[in-house]
Amino acid sequence: MEIINGIANGVKIAYIGGGSRGWAWGLMSDLAECKDMNGEVYLYDIDQEAAKANEMIGNMYNDCEGACSKWTYKATETIGDALTGADFVVISILPGTFDEMESDVHTPEKYGIYQSVGDTSGPGGIVRAMRTIPMFEEIARNIEKYSPNAWVINYTNPMTLCVKALYNTFPKIKAFGCCHEVFGTQKLLARVVEEYLGKKATREEIKVTPVAVNHFTWLTSAKYQDVDLFPYYAKFCEKYADGLPNRLDNNWMNNHFACAGKVTFDLFRRFGYISAAGDRHLAEFCPGKWYLESPERVREMKFGLTPVSWRKSDLASRLEKSRRLLNGEEKVKINPTGEEGVNQMRALLGLSDLVTNVNVPNVGQISNLPLGAVVETNAKFTKDSVEPVFSGDIPCEIYPLVSRVCAEQEAVAKAIKNRDIEAIFNAFASDPLVTCGLKDARLLFNEMVENTKAYLKDYNL
Repeated sequence: MEIINGIANGVKIAYIGGGSRGWAWGLMSDLAECKDMNGEVYLYDIDQEAAKANEMIGNMYNDCEGACSKWTYKATETIGDALTGADFVVISILPGTFDEMESDVHTPEKYGIYQSVGDTSGPGGIVRAMRTIPMFEEIARNIEKYSPNAWVINYTNPMTLCVKALYNTFPKIKAFGCCHEVFGTQKLLARVVEEYLGKKATREEIKVTPVAVNHFTWLTSAKYQDVDLFPYYAKFCEKYADGLPNRLDNNWMNNHFACAGKVTFDLFRRFGYISAAGDRHLAEFCPGKWYLESPERVREMKFGLTPVSWRKSDLASRLEKSRRLLNGEEKVKINPTGEEGVNQMRALLGLSDLVTNVNVPNVGQISNLPLGAVVETNAKFTKDSVEPVFSGDIPCEIYPLVSRVCAEQEAVAKAIKNRDIEAIFNAFASDPLVTCGLKDARLLFNEMVENTKAYLKDYNL
C-alpha cells in the first residue's frame, strides 16, 4: 500500500465472514463511495460458496452508478491467504447458525425469561459467547501469524467479549469493536436540537461523551455548538414519556426492531443520564422484572421481541437477493450505511482525523471500571493510532448498573477462556434476566448447552 497525492493505493482488507449477505454488502457500498482509497478485499468464510458469490457481487460495485474507487474482491480458501499482508481485518461472523440462536433466544421462555435480542447479554448472550470466543481465539492466533500489524475491526456480537478474546489471545493485537447504537442517539439529539433550538443539526454535530459497555452505553455529556443538551433532553423525555409517535405505526408490534424510546426516556427520568442504545438492547441489561417481565410488559413499553423465525425469513430474503444479483435480475446500488468503518480506515492511513465511539480495553479512559475490561468510549483516530479519550468516572447514579454488567462480562470471559463450565454457569445464574430459581437455572443452562454442543467441542461436556 502506498499513498500518492492523498490517495491510498493498494489497500488490502481481509474480511473474515466474507460470505455475509448483510455487513459485507454494506462495506462494499461504503468502499465504492470512498474517493481516496482503493485496493483489494479478500473474502474468507467457512461457507466458500457464499464467499465466491460475494466475490462476484463485490466486483459489480466497480461499475455501478456513483462508484468513486475500484476494489478487487477475491474469495480465498484459507484464512492465511486472506490475512497475509492485510492492512485491515474486518470480522463479521455468525457464530453457529440461526438454529443455535433460536435456542439462545427462545429456550429461556419456558422459564418465563424473555429476551428482545439475545446476542449480547442474558442467557442467550452467554451461551452465544461460549460458541463465539473459541472462534475468536482461533482468528486472533491467525492474525498474529499472518498479519500481526493489521488493524482489526470487529462487528460481531457479543461485542465486548469478542474484543476481549482477541486481546486475551494476542495481547499486541490492534483491534477495536464498532457499534452504531450511539449514532442513533446522536440522531435523536439532533431532533431535540430542531425541536427546542430551531436548528437543523447533523449527527456529527452532536458532540457526546459515551461511557460504559457496548449496548449499555451512557452519555455523560451532550452538546450542540457548546449548548448543553441535557436540559432540553429532560423536557423532551417528559413530553414523549409514552414514546415517540412517529417511531411506530398501527402495526408496530409486527416490526420486530421497533421501539418508541420509552425505555430510554424512563432510564433518563430515573437516573439523569442518557442511555445511548436502542430499547431492545437496554432492556436486556436491566433487572428482568423492569422491562422484560412478560410480553405484555414489552408491549406496554412499546418495543419488540425479535423472534429468530424472523431472522431466518430475513436470511432467506437476502439469499434470494444474492441470487438476483448474480443472475443480473437486480443491479447493485450504492447505499451509504452510516457506519464509520471506512472513515476509521481512512484516519488510520493518515488521510483524515476522526473521533468516534469504539470498544477497546480500559487503560484508564473510564477511571472507575477495571483496567483491561473492554469498555466503550470515544477514541481519537489518527495515522496508525487509536487513542481512547479520557471520559472520567461512571456517575454514581448508574454505577451499580454498569459495574455489575462489566463484572459479569469479565467473569464470563475468564470462565470461557478456561473452559470452566461451572464458572460459566455461575455467571449465567447470576445474570439479572435469569429470574427463575437456581434449580431451574441449572436445567435451563444444561438444555441450552445441549442445543449448541456441536459448537462446543473443546469444552469438557
